[in-house]
Amino acid sequence: MKRILSLAISSLLLCSSAVAKEVQDMSDPLAVYTQAGLGATNKGLNAKIGISYDTGIKNVAAMNVIEFKGFLGEELGWDGTSKRSNRLDSFRFRNFSANIKTGSGSQLDINYSLKESFLAERTGNASYSILQALPKFWIVNLYPLAGVGVEFGKNTLEDDNSIDSGFSVIGINSVVGFYGKFTITDKIWFNYNPIWAAALAGSDLYESSAYGGKDNILLHEFAASYQFTPRFNLRYFANWSNLVDIADGDHRIEFNYQF
Repeated sequence: MKRILSLAISSLLLCSSAVAKEVQDMSDPLAVYTQAGLGATNKGLNAKIGISYDTGIKNVAAMNVIEFKGFLGEELGWDGTSKRSNRLDSFRFRNFSANIKTGSGSQLDINYSLKESFLAERTGNASYSILQALPKFWIVNLYPLAGVGVEFGKNTLEDDNSIDSGFSVIGINSVVGFYGKFTITDKIWFNYNPIWAAALAGSDLYESSAYGGKDNILLHEFAASYQFTPRFNLRYFANWSNLVDIADGDHRIEFNYQF
C-alpha cells in the first residue's frame, strides 16, 4: 500500500510540474485541477490523488483521479471493530472532463470493493455519465446528471445458487441525480448530491435484489466545506441512503490541496 501511494505521489509531482496551472474554484463540481487529499473516516483513512492533463480540445479540461479508501481502519477508524480492518476497503478511479464554455461535463467512474457482498466475493461498477451546469439561482448551483453503468464481480452468485468462478458481468444499471452547491460565503459552501440508481438488466437475482434486497436505491451525500486559501480546504462528508440511516452511513473529514 505504501509503495502504491509513493508511486502515485511521484507521478502527481511530475505531471503537476509539466502542466501550467491556474488556481481553480475548488467548490465548483466542474473544476479540473491537480490535487491531493487525505481523509479520516469511520472506516479508516482515505487518500486521493488527482492529475489534470491537456486534452488538446479547445475549452475542454480533464483530469484522472484515484482514491484509496478505508485503510488502517483498526487504528484510525471509529466504527465497530467488526466493520473495519487495516486492509484497503475499496478504490475508485475517475476520468472527468469539462467544457469551461458550455458548463457541460462527462465522467467515467470505476469503483471496486474488496469486501464480500451477497452478490460476489468482490464487486465493482463502471459507469459513464454526463452532467450540465444550470444558471445560478440565488445561492444555488445545480448540475443535473444521468448515466449508465455495468456491475461486475469476482466469483459471483448465480440464480441457481452456483458460483461463477472468476470475473463476470452481473448486470446493467442506470443513475440519475444532481450535484447541488449552496454558497454561504466566499469561504463556506455546502453540497447536497442525491443519486438514484436502478438495476436495468442482468441475472434475476441482480434485477430483484441488486441493492440490499431491492432493485433500486437513493443515495445521499452531504458536504460542508471551509476554504482556508484558494488552494487548501477542509471538508466534512456524510453518505447514506434510503436503506442506511445517516448515523450508520459513511462519515469523513478531508483535507484537500490544489497544486
